[in-house]
Amino acid sequence: MFYRLQFVMLLCCAAFYYKAAEIENAPPILWSGLSVLIFLTTWLVLHWATLGNLLGQAALLAAITVFRLIRSE
Repeated sequence: MFYRLQFVMLLCCAAFYYKAAEIENAPPILWSGLSVLIFLTTWLVLHWATLGNLLGQAALLAAITVFRLIRSE
């Protein structure tokens, strides 16, 4: 399990969201935790392939963007 492409992608996505949250002055554990939750859901529960995992991450990024836009107004 630890050498699967999806697991490496999970770690990369979590690291990306952690760093992005630090740049945006948001809670990094929350963002990376949501990334891991979305990734595990698309990977282990829905059994989507790599493209589905990346689409889940893109949807998370879109949701964070919309939430921050609404909150800033």
